[in-house]
Amino acid sequence: MNLKDVEVFCAIVAVGNLTRAARTLGSTAMTVSRRLALLESELGVRLLQRTTRAVSLTSEGEEFLPYARAMVEAEQTAKNMFSAGATGAFGLLRVTAPSGFGRRNVLPLLPELMAANPQMKVELNLSEDAVDIVAQGYDIAIRIAPLRDSRLVAHRLADNPRVLCASPAYLQRNGTPKLLADLKNHACLRLSALPWWLFENQGGAVSYTPDARFSCSSVEGVREMCVAGAGIAQLTALDIREEAARGELVPLMLEDMAMPALAVWALLPTRRYTPRRVTAFLAVLKQSLG
Repeated sequence: MNLKDVEVFCAIVAVGNLTRAARTLGSTAMTVSRRLALLESELGVRLLQRTTRAVSLTSEGEEFLPYARAMVEAEQTAKNMFSAGATGAFGLLRVTAPSGFGRRNVLPLLPELMAANPQMKVELNLSEDAVDIVAQGYDIAIRIAPLRDSRLVAHRLADNPRVLCASPAYLQRNGTPKLLADLKNHACLRLSALPWWLFENQGGAVSYTPDARFSCSSVEGVREMCVAGAGIAQLTALDIREEAARGELVPLMLEDMAMPALAVWALLPTRRYTPRRVTAFLAVLKQSLG
C-alpha cells in the first residue's frame, strides 16, 4: 500500500473536497483523484462517495480511516525519531470532552503538558455532544456516561459514581433526607438534559423524576446553586471533589437506595497504533484523577 495514497485519502476526509485537498497537498485534483482510485483498487472497496461539491465516507471508508491516520502518523513518528533535537511528544492532539469535566479536569493539565512537549499542539473541544471521533478525526474522546459504541477502544481512567449532595447551610435549614420518598419535600436542582435521577435498589435500576426548583444546562450552574444552598443535586464524585474537600458540599446517602457506579473513560479510534501525544496526555490525566 502506497503511503502517499493513504495520505491523500486522509487529506480528502479532513477538508471534505478533492480540490481543496489538492491545494493542501500542493498537487492537482486529477492527481488526488488518481491516487484515491489506486488506493481503493488496492483495498478492493470504495472508500468515498463523490459528488461535484463534496465527498463522504462509505462504511468501508469510515472503518479504514483510523488505520489510515495511524499509518500516516507512524511514518511521521519514524522520521521524527531521527530528526535533530526531537524530544517528547509531537503533533496535534485533538480531544473532545464534556464541558464541565473538561474545564475542571483537562484544561489545568495542558500548560504543563505542552511545556514538557514543545512540539505538541492541542485542540480541545468542550461539548456535551457525542461526536463521531473517527469521522471527525479526534485522537481521544472523554466520556462519563455508559459506553455504547463497541467500535472504539475504551480505557477506564477513574471511578466516578453519582452522588447526592447539598450544602451544610441547606441541610441545617431543611434537614437531611433519609429515604428516596423524602426528596419530594426538598428543593431539587438538576441538569436540563437529565430530567430524572438514577439510583439502585437490590441490584436494580430506579429512576426518580424530581420536581426541580432549578435546572441548568451545565454542571457548573447546578454545582454553584448547590453550594449557595439552593437545594439538593445529583452530580458525580468528580463534579464535587473540590467542594466536598473544602466542606462546601456534603455527599448524602439514602437508606433505601444506593448510588449507581459511573467511570471516566477515554475512547480511542483504534488500538493498532497510539501516538505518543495520546499516551502522554492519558498518563497525566489518569494521574490527576487519582
